[in-house]
Amino acid sequence: MEHSNPLLRGQSGQKFITFGEIMLRLTPPNYGKIRVSNNFDASYGGSEANIALALANLGVDSTFFSVVPNNSLGKSAVRMLRSNDVHCTPVILSTKEETPTHRLGTYYLETGYGIRPSKVTYDRKHSAITEYDFGQVDLDALLDGFDWLHLSGITPALSPSCAKVILDMMKKAKEKNMTVSFDGNFRSLLWTWDEARDYCTQCLPYIDVLFGTEPYHLWKDENDHSKGDVKDGESKHPGYEEQDEVFQAFVKRYPNLKCIARHVRYAHSGSENSLMAYMWYQGHTFESKLFTFNILDRVGGGDAFASGLIYAMMHNYKPMDMVNFAVASSVIKHTIHGDGNITDDVDSIRNLMNMNYDIKR
Repeated sequence: MEHSNPLLRGQSGQKFITFGEIMLRLTPPNYGKIRVSNNFDASYGGSEANIALALANLGVDSTFFSVVPNNSLGKSAVRMLRSNDVHCTPVILSTKEETPTHRLGTYYLETGYGIRPSKVTYDRKHSAITEYDFGQVDLDALLDGFDWLHLSGITPALSPSCAKVILDMMKKAKEKNMTVSFDGNFRSLLWTWDEARDYCTQCLPYIDVLFGTEPYHLWKDENDHSKGDVKDGESKHPGYEEQDEVFQAFVKRYPNLKCIARHVRYAHSGSENSLMAYMWYQGHTFESKLFTFNILDRVGGGDAFASGLIYAMMHNYKPMDMVNFAVASSVIKHTIHGDGNITDDVDSIRNLMNMNYDIKR
C-alpha cells in the first residue's frame, strides 16, 4: 500500500491546519419535521471542522482555526473538537466589541428518509467569524510549523473579510512550501454560482489538491463554457472519459495542481445511495469502486471523502488505494450521527475499501 508521494516532505509527522466556521446543528429526532418537533438533538459541525475532526481521530496532528463567540455555545463547540483530539489553540473567542452580534452560526437539519430528501435551513448570518477583523491575525505565525493547509469554498462566501483571509492564507502557505488543499463545495444559499466561480478562479494558482470540481471544473476566462442546463458542460454523473477530459483541461491550465478528486453520488432514495469517485494524480485518472449503502446521516459525507484522501496522501498510499480509501471513509461517515467522521480505526476503512460491491447506479 505504500507509495512514494512527491507532494509531501515526509511519510509521517505531518501537521495539518484548517480554517472555517463551526456551527450549532439542531436536528429533530427520529427523522422528524421541524414544524411538528418539540425538541432537537444538538451537535456541532462545519466542513473544515469536520475534516480536522476526522483526521485527528485517525491519528493526524490536526489543528482548527476559527472565531467563535466567547460564551457557552462557542466554548462548547471548541470543547467538542478538543474531545476529538483537535488542537484549538488558534481559535479566537471573540468579545462583543470585536463581533457585535456575538453569535454562533446555527443550522437546522431535517433528516431525509425513503423518498423524502433531507432539508437544511441556515441561521448563520452575522455570526462571529463573519464580523471579525482578520487583519489583526499574524498569518505567518499562525501557519508556522504546519505542513498542510485545507480550506473550502464555503468560508469565503460568508463575508468579504473571510474571502480575503482565505486568499491571504493560501499565498502565505505557498511561501512556506505547504501543501494547500481546497474543497470547492458550493452553497447556493450563500452566494451565486458565478460569484463562486469568480472566487475559485483566484484560488486555483495556489492549490495543490482540489476537491469537489463539479461546480468549478472550468475557470472563468474570455470564453463561455456553458452547455445547456449543466454549468460548464459537466454532467452530474460523468463517465471515465468525460471526467478525464475535465481533469486534463484543469491541469493544462493550472500545472500547479498535483491531485484533483471528486466523488459522484447516485441517490436511489433518501435512505439509500451509491458512491464512487474519480481522481487525477501523477498524470493519470483513477476510478474508484462503487459502494451502495444505507444512510443514517448524510451530512459531512463530502468532508469524510476529503479527509480520507488527505490521510491516504499523507501516508503514501498507492493511487487506487488513495481514492478507494477516500470513498470508503465517506461511506462509513453515512452510518454515523453528526457532521464528523469519528472513525478511529483505520483498518475498518481499509477492510471496507477491499470488499467487493455489486454495481448499482
